[in-house]
Amino acid sequence: MFDGVVLCGGASRRMGTDKAVLEIDGRLMAARVADALASAGASTVVALGGDRHRLGEAGLDHVEDLHPGEGPLGALVHALGAVGGEDVVAVLACDLLQPDPALISRLVTARATADADVCVPLAAGRPQWALAVWHRRVGRLLGDVFASGERSLVGAASGLRVEFVEGVDPLVCADADTPTDLPDEAV
Repeated sequence: MFDGVVLCGGASRRMGTDKAVLEIDGRLMAARVADALASAGASTVVALGGDRHRLGEAGLDHVEDLHPGEGPLGALVHALGAVGGEDVVAVLACDLLQPDPALISRLVTARATADADVCVPLAAGRPQWALAVWHRRVGRLLGDVFASGERSLVGAASGLRVEFVEGVDPLVCADADTPTDLPDEAV
């Protein structure tokens, strides 16, 4: 069992508009990621940060970001400490173009098998930290690292037991940073 968190904060500067509430095939990007988490078996799924009203209209439970403008590490620390009740939390960026329930399940299983602190997919050899499965036991440590001024997920994770899952299709890890990254059906 695990909980799911969709990271919806951030300024979306390169996109020019809030990525979480962009629509693809009539569904908000954040809602598509939430749907994938639910399909993978998440006990609870919440949107963390972003536009509470718009996300709520799409049927998403919303939690305020306690550290707006501080990057994904602050949101991760909050997610590990306050969202849901499972020991494991899948934390995904809202802008994944093809969120895949099978990959999420694979990461949850790999993390459990290795008893890792975090499980991260490798797509074309590159770690995809915005699509990871974390054990809550690292929440306090990451909180201390965040309080010390660190803002990078990669920097904060140094020293953790990380399980990397190789051979992940880069398409299921692709995100939308700019308007040119979006499929034609995006609104």
